[in-house]
Amino acid sequence: MKMRKIGILTVILVLMVSVVSGCGEKKPSINVYNWGDYIDKEILKDFEEEYGIKVKYDTFATNEDMYMKIKQGGSSYDVIFPSDYMIERMIREDLLTKIDKENIPNMKNIEDRFLNLDYDLDNEYSIPYMWGTVGIIYNKTMVSEPLDSWADLWDEKYRGQIVMLDSQRDTMAVALKKLGYSMNTRNIDELEAAKEELIRQKPLVSAYLGDEVKDTMISGDAAIAVVWSGDAVEIIRQNPDIEYVIPKEGTNLWFDAMVIPKSSTNKEGAEAFINYLSRPEVAAKNAEYIGYSIPVPEGVKLLPDELKNSHVSYPTDEEIGEVEIFKDPLDIIQEYDRIWTEIKSGQ
Repeated sequence: MKMRKIGILTVILVLMVSVVSGCGEKKPSINVYNWGDYIDKEILKDFEEEYGIKVKYDTFATNEDMYMKIKQGGSSYDVIFPSDYMIERMIREDLLTKIDKENIPNMKNIEDRFLNLDYDLDNEYSIPYMWGTVGIIYNKTMVSEPLDSWADLWDEKYRGQIVMLDSQRDTMAVALKKLGYSMNTRNIDELEAAKEELIRQKPLVSAYLGDEVKDTMISGDAAIAVVWSGDAVEIIRQNPDIEYVIPKEGTNLWFDAMVIPKSSTNKEGAEAFINYLSRPEVAAKNAEYIGYSIPVPEGVKLLPDELKNSHVSYPTDEEIGEVEIFKDPLDIIQEYDRIWTEIKSGQ
């Protein structure tokens, strides 16, 4: 009887050791930091199943929020998704690590016109993710005539019905283009003039919003909003009374890309994730879900007709008109910060 008890105890101990050993085996993981509502979460699960790498996923609201978190340290993200001008800044400040392109064979799927742009001339640090424009959306049942100018956002008859982006660069760009200036100006007088325009506009504005603009416009709680083109796609899906226009004064052509911070602790896993997102079928699944435009032509071919033929998602050069790509304003960033604070406070 005693021997039987000893045998049972031995088996229990062996099982306990096995369980503890199993719990001690850490599954590889990557930490991803992306814009809110900017990926199909099913893609994260698919990646985890295929590669056996756990994805820990966090979101940010603006480029500036993301930049400060990376700059201040204390976090070890493996893949982040900055915009063009912020990539330029982060390269200059040595916050990013070079990507081993041998580990990104799907880079061949990316259209040439999205490669070797000024913010990262040789794509040493970044792989394109999404692109688009900034424009105006308006509810055709609430607006009496078609809109076609940034100046329409200063029309008194839409008081309290206008939503602006809670984004320093984008909102400043709207006022600068309205005034006929470059959205990349470093002329303080021009920046001050844009500030005064936005302060003058403020009584007409119901809110400065980020992702929340989608629910606001879908529900009809506002008549007009400044949005990124991908958000416009989702809003129009939910509310067919919405129209998207690129104003005649011109707009921002923007690019978001995938980069690896110097603080990454799993560069190999990060490159596997970037390569995965660049597959045509994965890029198409992502674009169909979030509404943004992918730089992968073979992926575009897989999209539903209403999306791949959309003038919002994939406009012709004629439809886009005159555009500028943001440059990093780091040399005058204190002026931008001051002006933005004064706009938001209404001074």
